[in-house]
Amino acid sequence: MATSASAAFADALRRLPRRSGQLFRDFTTSSPARFAVLVFLSLILLFTALLSLPIASESRTHTPLADALFTAVSTICVTGLATVDMATHWSAFGHVVIFVGVNIGALGALTLASVLGLVISKRLGLRAKLIAAGDTNPLRSHGGVVNEGQAVRLGEIGQLLRVVALSTLVIEGVVSILLYVPILWAGYSWLDALWIAPYYAAMSFTNTGFTPTVGGLESFHTDYFFLAVLMVSVFLGSIGFPVIYALSKQLSKPKKWPLHTKLTLITTVILFVAGGLVFLVLEYGNPGTWGESDAWDTVFQAFFLSAMTRSGGFSVIDPGELYDSSMLAASMLMFVGGGSASTAGGIKVTTLAVLALSVWSEARGRRSVEVFGRRIPSDVQRVAVAVLAWGATIVALSTIIIAQITKAPLAEVLFDVISAFATVGLSTGLTAELPDAAVYVLAVTIFMGRVGTVTLAAAVAATSKSQQYALPVERPIVG
Repeated sequence: MATSASAAFADALRRLPRRSGQLFRDFTTSSPARFAVLVFLSLILLFTALLSLPIASESRTHTPLADALFTAVSTICVTGLATVDMATHWSAFGHVVIFVGVNIGALGALTLASVLGLVISKRLGLRAKLIAAGDTNPLRSHGGVVNEGQAVRLGEIGQLLRVVALSTLVIEGVVSILLYVPILWAGYSWLDALWIAPYYAAMSFTNTGFTPTVGGLESFHTDYFFLAVLMVSVFLGSIGFPVIYALSKQLSKPKKWPLHTKLTLITTVILFVAGGLVFLVLEYGNPGTWGESDAWDTVFQAFFLSAMTRSGGFSVIDPGELYDSSMLAASMLMFVGGGSASTAGGIKVTTLAVLALSVWSEARGRRSVEVFGRRIPSDVQRVAVAVLAWGATIVALSTIIIAQITKAPLAEVLFDVISAFATVGLSTGLTAELPDAAVYVLAVTIFMGRVGTVTLAAAVAATSKSQQYALPVERPIVG
């Protein structure tokens, strides 16, 4: 009996690794959204530990937990907000950790895991494709039936991952080369420029906004070429990898672009132009920003700010000096953010486009939402509404809590909270002065802004199941 029991126990131990591996694989494919949250949390804890090491700070002392955790969250979630001076607080080791972290966070946890698997195995199985699909479209994160009408088909996931890896390397490499000479002109040595150029390239393409130079962009505030390169890099990072993939296949055939690509590009351009014009009008006479600059500089800086509020996070002016009206306009642009499956945050431009089209169709009395010869299904509209409601709720709760803790002006609190939720990185100066309790609240806001809307969208999509019966209809009064 004893021998039989020992054999059974030994057999159970041998089966345990296989069962654990199977459970893990089932978890990753049945709920990629939850898996993404788990990976993001693990990365944040890892980078918090690394940034807490004495070697990570310039003073060779332990960075306080609140600052290390907040920097790790801001790094992995590609936000750009900071509670310490990023240029002077961190050592070379700390900057390397942050550089690596923003590139990991920008790709997305699921995309990164799939890219690594593709590199190692030279192929993608169905499980890996399902995992990667969760990063390309929130509607597919629930692991259910895959709609082949989405922006990227399941069979194209392998090609998309190659485009993601290649475009990241190529774009950051080209931007680094373009920025190298302007950095030399600004007075930095050729050796320092070799580090500063790729750092700015990574921070712009990932839409993070950290600056490695003392004073931020102060050395480049009149270098329009440098700032223009940053704007282009931010734009490419904010439109999303599915859009880059679609453009790489059919750049010269806009009529054949997927609906997602068309909505993303059109809405992004409209918001960029509208934002620049609004800032130009509202801030034209503000001496604290560019009210005393010449006409060309005023126009350029207005559109530069419009581009950065989309999630770029770089700033030539002090956002705290903006008029309240401009601060509100900037908050609205930040809340929208960039494209889906991109390095940008916010509720995403396609969400805004779908909501606007739904309102327009309702005003015209149409039963369906149609654009560019395509009909947008009702489940996409419901997810758009859910994402908007989820984002507004996060911002409202975080604003109330931080305002109560700090007693700071509401406009400043709201601006920094939306910047955190939308992973933008612009700040009125409030973030650097927050007490630890408010720092933790803002860190949670950043995390939820980066992964929360995707998780909620997946949960909503997962509930879209067919049923064999219909309940009686009753219409409540709305409006």
